[in-house]
Amino acid sequence: MNCKTANNINLVHLLLKLGSSPKKINSNNTWFLSPFRAEKTPSFKVNTNKNLWYDFGEGKGGTVIDFVIMYYNCSINEALKSLEKNDFSFHQPKNLQEAEVKPKYSIKKVGELTNPFLIEYLKSRKINIEFAKRYLFQVHYSFDSEKEYYGIGFMNDFGGLEIRNKFFKGCLGKKSITTINNNSHVISLFESWSDFLSYLTLKTKVPNENFIILNSTALILKIPELIKDYSKTKCFFDNDEAGNKALIHLQKNTNKEITDCIIYYKNFNDLNEYLVSKCT
Repeated sequence: MNCKTANNINLVHLLLKLGSSPKKINSNNTWFLSPFRAEKTPSFKVNTNKNLWYDFGEGKGGTVIDFVIMYYNCSINEALKSLEKNDFSFHQPKNLQEAEVKPKYSIKKVGELTNPFLIEYLKSRKINIEFAKRYLFQVHYSFDSEKEYYGIGFMNDFGGLEIRNKFFKGCLGKKSITTINNNSHVISLFESWSDFLSYLTLKTKVPNENFIILNSTALILKIPELIKDYSKTKCFFDNDEAGNKALIHLQKNTNKEITDCIIYYKNFNDLNEYLVSKCT
């Protein structure tokens, strides 16, 4: 891993992996309690558009590398080795226009997926729990009332959280895609995190591929630009009109060959439905 690659790592995701949780999200900024000292009022800000941090208590800020050097009190080479070892592979997108959701909510806590009801929900969809805990979070949140809710959270490239539980399906924060970079020349595209995790479950491993999860087919417009340098592109879209339109858009707007993998689950609505059928 080099400095350029390291500085593209999503700072919010890195902080979550280190045990921090967002205390406030507004506009382009996500606020944390400082990881450098004990405090009760969050003073550590991450600008999710620029992927930069600033600690108001320390009077310091910078890039991902700057953060890791300060956090571990280490050299640049040691910081790069630490990032590579811990597989911080969520990266910032390239010039992707996202739909902004005005914050009418409060995120109380983001942490490891442990709630038995959420885990049971994933099991009912036959998703491998080990993979789920690697890519999903447990999010506690509230809206305009004091009542607190919890759900499965999947983070996108701008720090927004796709939330799913029995009563709610939506995004807290900015709507955007999720990119996962494994330094591969092959990329696989999915509409949702459930299809992405279904793919890993069927493979029984994380294959040597990069991934883009759209989180909404409305975000397909910028994807041709993001996949232009890949030698192979595979699509695992839903077997419906929206999925077909997304595929056609890619085929019309890139000169690369697109592999439509729907042939493997052509009798099902999506990859997760195929997985459930296969494991029942």
